Amino acid sequence: MPRGVKVLLDQLKPSHSARWARFYQASTGASNTDLRAKIAEMVPEEREKLKAIKSKYGKVSLGETTVDMAIGGMRGIKGMLWETSLLDPEEGIRFRGMSIPECQKKLPGVKPGGEPLPEGFLWLLATGEVPTKEQVQALSEDLKSRSKIPGHVFDVINALPKTAHPMTQLTAGVMALQTESEFAKAYEGGLHKSKYWEPVYEDSMNLIARLPELAAYIYRRIYKGGDVIGADSSLDYAANFAHMLGFDDELMHELMRLYLSIHTYFTTP
Repeated sequence: MPRGVKVLLDQLKPSHSARWARFYQASTGASNTDLRAKIAEMVPEEREKLKAIKSKYGKVSLGETTVDMAIGGMRGIKGMLWETSLLDPEEGIRFRGMSIPECQKKLPGVKPGGEPLPEGFLWLLATGEVPTKEQVQALSEDLKSRSKIPGHVFDVINALPKTAHPMTQLTAGVMALQTESEFAKAYEGGLHKSKYWEPVYEDSMNLIARLPELAAYIYRRIYKGGDVIGADSSLDYAANFAHMLGFDDELMHELMRLYLSIHTYFTTP
C-alpha cells in the first residue's frame, strides 16, 4: 500500500477510545435523536481533521498512475477520501468498518432478530455510530415528514411514454424536484461556503424521503396499468416502499429492509 494512502487511512480512523466513546454514547441513548443536530456537532471536528490532513500530508503521493489505469476508466486510482463504506474483494462490503452480518446484529430492526432498518444504516453512514432504536424511529418520522412530492413532478413523468426506461423516468422525476432545492435557494442568496452543508443536508434528506414514492409510481405506471398505491404513514421506510409497489406481506417487508440496507453502498467507491 502506498505510504500516502496508509497515512490517510490512519488519519481518518478514530482512535479506539474515541470509537468506543461514540458507541457507548449511542448505545446508552445519551446522544440526540436529531440527525442534523448530531451532524452539526461533528462538523467542527471533521473540519479540523481535514485541515490537519491537508497541512501535514497535502504533498504526499497517493501512488503511481499508469496509462492502463486511465484507459480502464480510472480503475485502481486513489482519487477520493471516503469513510462511509468499502467494497473489499475478499471480505465483501463494510459499512463504517462493519460487515453485513455485524450490521444485521447491531442495527435496530422492527423486531428482535429481524433485518436492520435502512434508517439505521443512514444514521451509521452519516455519523459512524450505531444508532439507538429511538434515533432510528426519529429519523424514520423525519423522512415521512419530508416525503410529499409536488404535482408537477408527476406531470413531467407522465409526459414521457410508458415505454421509456424506468431509470429515464426516475431521472426526469429527480431533475423536476430541483424546484424544491434548498441549496439552490441558499446559494442564490449568497450563503457562505462554510454553511453549504446545511442546505445540502436538507436536499439530501428530502431526496431520500421522496425516492420511494417516485420509484413506486414509475413501477406501477409501467407494469401495473397506472394503478398507483398511496403511502402508508404507519410503516417504516422500506416497508412503505414495498407497500407502494404492491407487496404487503411481512416477508416482503423484511426482504426490502435488507435489500435497501445492503444497497446503501452503491454510488460509493
